[in-house]
Amino acid sequence: MKQKIIDSILLSCLIALLIACQPKKEEPAAEPALDKEQIKKEIQAKENQFAELYNAGEVRNIGYYADDATSFSQNKPPLVGKTAIVEFLKAGIDASSRGNKISFVTNEVFVSADGNQVVEIGYYKLTDSTSVAINTGNYMVLFEKRKGEYVVVRDMSASDMPLD
Repeated sequence: MKQKIIDSILLSCLIALLIACQPKKEEPAAEPALDKEQIKKEIQAKENQFAELYNAGEVRNIGYYADDATSFSQNKPPLVGKTAIVEFLKAGIDASSRGNKISFVTNEVFVSADGNQVVEIGYYKLTDSTSVAINTGNYMVLFEKRKGEYVVVRDMSASDMPLD
């Protein structure tokens, strides 16, 4: 009986020793840290490009939105799909709006851990040809990285101008 106990202890020690001597499994290399400031600059560049095209009346060339994007605005139903959004933007550009300029400022970005999604919080300003503010407000945009490039999948804005 004593020998069985000793054998059991020796066997347990041998198993523990074998487990302890196993080589460590290599941990996967850590993902490179995301550069939030660089992503913010990239998003601001997208906003600048959008404003440039919009101000030039070339909204048909805006590659800003994903084909399946949805845009939420005040006092109207959501616009679903890039085509509907671009048509809405085109309808807002007429002879009376020529010379108006829109600009955007990216205030904050919130980046997902893998960098595939970015929520942008920003400020917009629409001025007339004499640089008088027609509309100002804030917006929120959800970007998703598709084919290596950020595109808008959801956006919404709110004017901070008083109601007439």
